[in-house]
Amino acid sequence: QVQLVESGGGLVQAGGSLRLSCAASGGTFSTYPMAWFRQAPKKEREFVAAISRSVGSTSYVDSVKGRFTISRDNAKNTVYLQMNSLKPEDTAVYYCAARLYSNEYNFWGQGTQVTVSS
Repeated sequence: QVQLVESGGGLVQAGGSLRLSCAASGGTFSTYPMAWFRQAPKKEREFVAAISRSVGSTSYVDSVKGRFTISRDNAKNTVYLQMNSLKPEDTAVYYCAARLYSNEYNFWGQGTQVTVSS
């Protein structure tokens, strides 16, 4: 079992920055891919960014490319999402997720709210 706890959300003005953190426990952190998803009110949950296990290759949804950066510190069992140049449309609950022995992300955190004011 993997437990994930997000932190770092909050209220920020458009153009500002936030860094989300996701602390993992259980399993061997360096062996499973991690990702961030988000869900805005009345919208489906969407993929934001992912990072592979130890090599650190990354992927992003087009709407955040050049603004968001996903990274991981395997020594701290933590994955980060640095969000710059935030826009009101980035407002959502952000979730981190882990993929362990599965083709889908099968462990999820409780989410952290990010609100970007215009």
